[in-house]
Amino acid sequence: MSVITNIEDLRVLAQRRVPRMFYDYADSGSWTESTYRANESDFQKIKLRQRVAVNLENRSTATTMIGQPVAMPVAIAPTGLTGMQHADGEMLAARAAKAFGVPFTLSTMSICSIEDVSQATGGHPFWFQLYVMKDRDFINRLIDRAKAANCSALVLTLDLQILGQRHKDLKNGLSAPPKPTLANIINLMTKPRWCLGMAGTPRRQFGNIVGHVKGVDNMGDLASWTASQFDPALNWNDIEWIKKRWGGKLIIKGIMDERDAQLCVDAGADALIVSNHGGRQLDGAESSIAVLPRIVDAVGQKIEVHMDGGVRSGQDVLKARALGAQGTYIGRAFLYGLGAMGEAGVTKALQIIHRELDLTMAFCGRTQIDDVKSDVLV
Repeated sequence: MSVITNIEDLRVLAQRRVPRMFYDYADSGSWTESTYRANESDFQKIKLRQRVAVNLENRSTATTMIGQPVAMPVAIAPTGLTGMQHADGEMLAARAAKAFGVPFTLSTMSICSIEDVSQATGGHPFWFQLYVMKDRDFINRLIDRAKAANCSALVLTLDLQILGQRHKDLKNGLSAPPKPTLANIINLMTKPRWCLGMAGTPRRQFGNIVGHVKGVDNMGDLASWTASQFDPALNWNDIEWIKKRWGGKLIIKGIMDERDAQLCVDAGADALIVSNHGGRQLDGAESSIAVLPRIVDAVGQKIEVHMDGGVRSGQDVLKARALGAQGTYIGRAFLYGLGAMGEAGVTKALQIIHRELDLTMAFCGRTQIDDVKSDVLV
């Protein structure tokens, strides 16, 4: 691979190095993938206003998200199966995020457990994303484990009560670890680096769940448990007991409508994330960046507004800030880095986005990220 200059370079490398079923899992949306594509393409339509002859010394992208200092307004999004993009993936990504000074969010459906990540970062605070399962006893214990691991925010995802259909996952027979079908074995033979990494780690199943739920001791048990556990009856009353049990900073993820944004305010959340789950749930929904200004107008004075979906560059981060987002999240962008080069790849993804953000901010005549407002846009 020649010099890596942008996130697309990392994506190409990840596609070469990660087994097809896991690369496709990260790089797909539901049904026609129209929302997945719009998340990216709608950023391209937003144009920036260039300014010149401004003193550009002493620039800073540092700001805060939910009151916590961040090196730039970017957090690593919670992504399921991260440890299948690269061995010990969540631990490596959390270490890279810690070193860079941005938040790392661990998914409930991670391969490495809450405890693994805490140990890997030397007890450094990270964020934990919660899916509400029907087994409330398990959820209570999960929240307690996140507290014990010094997690500094709980990210509650509300847009996965039922699972969207992602065609590629069905065609690939997605499972962790992969089922030994002929097609999978042939594909794995072309990924020796990945196989070697996986052979060297015991972490190959959902670490937050296996061994923590009665009767779930292996992948077979897990598949049936998970399928029956996502709670279609989840509602705003449930958020009250979660908030109470947790007692810390609460971020609600999956908001695409002003009424739901107001309900986040009513629930006493510290922030909400404008998100369509990366185009993986409701295909045909608007892009996150298109919805963001409406949510900011509706509740931006009352609650911190974040966004995810389609962020592939520092320019995207700047555009989201200009439209009122206090913070953004990267999912696929860091997964490409992880799949391509492990921890160094996640660091590379963060460096790329930071450099693009810094330069774009300067070209727009700003030296502090907190001074970026909508007047940098055409």
